[in-house]
Amino acid sequence: MIENVSEITDKANELLGLKGKVAVITGAASGIGLATSELLSELGADVVMVDIDTHSGLKASEQIAEKGGKAAFIKCDVTSSTDCKNIAEQIEKDYGKIDILFNNAGVIRRKNVVHLGEKDWDIVLNVSLKGVYLLSKFIIPVMAKNGGGSIINTGSGWGLKGGDNAAAYCAAKAGVVNLTKAMAIDHGPQNIRVNCVCPGDTDTPLLRDEAKQLQEDEQSFLVSSAHGRPLERLGTPEDIAKTVLYLASELSSWVSGTVVTVDGGGLA
Repeated sequence: MIENVSEITDKANELLGLKGKVAVITGAASGIGLATSELLSELGADVVMVDIDTHSGLKASEQIAEKGGKAAFIKCDVTSSTDCKNIAEQIEKDYGKIDILFNNAGVIRRKNVVHLGEKDWDIVLNVSLKGVYLLSKFIIPVMAKNGGGSIINTGSGWGLKGGDNAAAYCAAKAGVVNLTKAMAIDHGPQNIRVNCVCPGDTDTPLLRDEAKQLQEDEQSFLVSSAHGRPLERLGTPEDIAKTVLYLASELSSWVSGTVVTVDGGGLA
């Protein structure tokens, strides 16, 4: 039984503290990936920020370092097997292990199957689904070699139900949801937990870009995206980052193969 404040602090550090952990985060230059990089760094993790946007990624990692966090940036195209293999090898060489992988990179094209070009279909599936497969393929052996770890994949509410004019995105995110479960089954014996976080509409550059794709006023689009949710607001990147922290930490030590919906009650 906890009897004083110092014991509470010790227990909190035991359950939530990530000191000594190495976390790899994709799509880390902005939005959910950036917020998660900041939060995991604040909790003590060595964060490796992965993105295709070198300028924003370097700037973000430098800002975290200026605040006293440990963050490094590596450019990577998650659709490239060569890139994913190379960064897994580089991170293992530099840090000796990988404890946490947050497969978060994704793109969206707001079109139905009739109007969606094959190139756009390929882009969405390759970044949002193939990228999860490729980076996991090369990082899982590193995790297993060092006793296990936690993988968190970014799905979507639209990976659990359909959405309008987002056929490729819905297909990709549904794939992420079930790939998560398959990975949890396959790699549980290696002490690797694999879970999926499914955000609802979250105020990120990705969501704001949807307004442009649909040729809608940005502010009106954001308001309509929040409409009808029991909590009556959009999500923030920090809302999702807190859930990733839970799945990365010892708080979820017996949680694997599950899907956590974070959407202000929208799917309810």
